[in-house]
Amino acid sequence: MSHTLMAASAALLISTAAFAQSTVIVTDQPAPGAVVVREVPSSVRTYVMRQEVPSVNYNGDVLVGRVLPQEVETHVIDGDGGYAYTIVNQRRVVVDPETREVIEVLD
Repeated sequence: MSHTLMAASAALLISTAAFAQSTVIVTDQPAPGAVVVREVPSSVRTYVMRQEVPSVNYNGDVLVGRVLPQEVETHVIDGDGGYAYTIVNQRRVVVDPETREVIEVLD
């Protein structure tokens, strides 16, 4: 009888291990403080580099992941509403038009 009990226990452990291996955890949001890097298409970079808009003076560092204040005017990219741009402190910046978060600083 103990042999049967051992076999049942082993089968239970094996099936539990197999189930655990197929479990996937998906999170919608990055960890707090994490910087998410988005790949900016080359067509967006080219578009931003060709635009002539006045530079905005901003008292702060323009870094990827920073959110620009409402006072900084941004311009949605024609044909690609997923990106916007501005020029801040003489630096061209690609931003998320919904969150105003800096995606890339072009030099």
